[in-house]
Amino acid sequence: MSDLLERLRGRGWRMTSQRRVVAEVLDGDHVHLTADEVHARAAERLPEISRATVYNALGELVTLGEVAEVATDGRAKRYDPNGHLPHQHLVCSGCGLIRDVHPTGNPLADLPTDERFGFTVSEAEVTYRGLCPSCA
Repeated sequence: MSDLLERLRGRGWRMTSQRRVVAEVLDGDHVHLTADEVHARAAERLPEISRATVYNALGELVTLGEVAEVATDGRAKRYDPNGHLPHQHLVCSGCGLIRDVHPTGNPLADLPTDERFGFTVSEAEVTYRGLCPSCA
């Protein structure tokens, strides 16, 4: 069983065939699909699945905190099933490819106190940009 399916079962998420196929499509490392890509891949496995069902399932997964929405440079939102694990993203400025990266260090600690302007900082999002080997 996939990691995402296992986590969802552990949370008691009602596992219909449609929800299961959406979770199966999303499962894996470095998966950052758009909703349309999730729908297309889900429809290969379950032809009767509707776009609305996919969007609803994605919304529920985001609300549960099991999937994170990733938005980069005005492109379509992508869905990251590894939202429960701390990581950052490496984004290709050419084609939009996204890879999960796990840099060492603590981005919260890297923000100097005088640059916090009184905020109590609870999280940081760092995005690394560049060109992937195909676009370089």
